[in-house]
Amino acid sequence: MNHAHSHKVGLAVGGTVAILHVVWSLFVFTGFAPAFLKWIWGLHFVSMNVTIAPFSFATALTLVVVTGIIGYIAGYIAGELWGCAGKGKGK
Repeated sequence: MNHAHSHKVGLAVGGTVAILHVVWSLFVFTGFAPAFLKWIWGLHFVSMNVTIAPFSFATALTLVVVTGIIGYIAGYIAGELWGCAGKGKGK
Protein backbone atom coordinates (compact mmCIF):
# COMPACT_ATOMS: atom_id res chain seq x y z
CA MET A 1 0.00 0.00 0.00
CA ASN A 2 1.32 3.45 -0.86
CA HIS A 3 1.70 5.80 2.05
CA ALA A 4 -0.11 9.11 1.51
CA HIS A 5 2.28 11.92 2.30
CA SER A 6 0.29 14.27 4.51
CA HIS A 7 2.09 17.40 3.35
CA LYS A 8 1.43 16.59 -0.31
CA VAL A 9 -2.22 15.80 0.37
CA GLY A 10 -2.52 19.06 2.29
CA LEU A 11 -0.99 21.02 -0.59
CA ALA A 12 -3.27 19.32 -3.12
CA VAL A 13 -6.47 19.93 -1.15
CA GLY A 14 -5.47 23.44 -0.05
CA GLY A 15 -4.41 24.38 -3.56
CA THR A 16 -7.61 23.05 -5.09
CA VAL A 17 -9.82 24.90 -2.61
CA ALA A 18 -7.80 28.10 -3.08
CA ILE A 19 -8.08 27.87 -6.89
CA LEU A 20 -11.84 27.37 -6.67
CA HIS A 21 -12.09 30.53 -4.57
CA VAL A 22 -9.92 32.46 -7.04
CA VAL A 23 -12.46 31.45 -9.70
CA TRP A 24 -15.32 32.58 -7.46
CA SER A 25 -13.56 35.91 -6.86
CA LEU A 26 -13.20 36.34 -10.64
CA PHE A 27 -16.93 35.65 -11.02
CA VAL A 28 -17.65 38.42 -8.51
CA PHE A 29 -15.15 40.77 -10.20
CA THR A 30 -16.65 40.22 -13.66
CA GLY A 31 -20.28 40.39 -12.49
CA PHE A 32 -20.97 36.77 -13.46
CA ALA A 33 -21.58 35.59 -9.86
CA PRO A 34 -25.37 36.26 -9.68
CA ALA A 35 -26.05 34.35 -12.90
CA PHE A 36 -23.79 31.50 -11.77
CA LEU A 37 -25.58 31.21 -8.41
CA LYS A 38 -28.99 31.32 -10.07
CA TRP A 39 -27.93 28.49 -12.40
CA ILE A 40 -26.38 26.34 -9.63
CA TRP A 41 -29.32 26.83 -7.28
CA GLY A 42 -31.73 26.04 -10.11
CA LEU A 43 -29.99 22.69 -10.56
CA HIS A 44 -30.76 22.03 -6.89
CA PHE A 45 -34.41 23.16 -7.18
CA VAL A 46 -33.67 26.21 -5.02
CA SER A 47 -34.73 29.76 -5.71
CA MET A 48 -33.17 32.49 -3.58
CA ASN A 49 -32.67 36.21 -3.92
CA VAL A 50 -29.24 37.31 -2.69
CA THR A 51 -27.10 40.35 -3.17
CA ILE A 52 -23.47 39.94 -4.16
CA ALA A 53 -21.31 42.53 -2.42
CA PRO A 54 -19.07 44.74 -4.53
CA PHE A 55 -15.68 43.23 -5.36
CA SER A 56 -12.87 44.00 -2.94
CA PHE A 57 -9.32 42.84 -3.67
CA ALA A 58 -8.53 42.63 0.07
CA THR A 59 -11.60 40.48 0.72
CA ALA A 60 -10.81 38.23 -2.26
CA LEU A 61 -7.21 37.77 -1.11
CA THR A 62 -8.35 36.98 2.43
CA LEU A 63 -10.89 34.47 1.09
CA VAL A 64 -8.27 32.67 -1.01
CA VAL A 65 -5.64 32.59 1.76
CA VAL A 66 -8.00 31.48 4.53
CA THR A 67 -9.67 28.74 2.47
CA GLY A 68 -6.26 27.58 1.23
CA ILE A 69 -5.00 27.26 4.80
CA ILE A 70 -8.13 25.46 5.97
CA GLY A 71 -7.91 23.15 2.94
CA TYR A 72 -4.26 22.40 3.70
CA ILE A 73 -5.07 21.55 7.33
CA ALA A 74 -8.00 19.32 6.28
CA GLY A 75 -5.85 17.56 3.66
CA TYR A 76 -2.96 17.11 6.09
CA ILE A 77 -5.27 15.56 8.69
CA ALA A 78 -6.83 13.30 6.03
CA GLY A 79 -3.36 12.19 4.94
CA GLU A 80 -2.38 11.41 8.52
CA LEU A 81 -5.58 9.43 9.10
CA TRP A 82 -5.08 7.54 5.84
CA GLY A 83 -1.52 6.71 6.90
CA CYS A 84 -2.67 5.51 10.31
CA ALA A 85 -5.43 3.38 8.80
CA GLY A 86 -2.94 1.56 6.59
CA LYS A 87 -0.36 0.72 9.26
CA GLY A 88 -0.14 -2.88 10.34
CA LYS A 89 -2.35 -4.24 7.56
CA GLY A 90 -1.15 -7.38 5.86
CA LYS A 91 1.80 -7.99 8.16
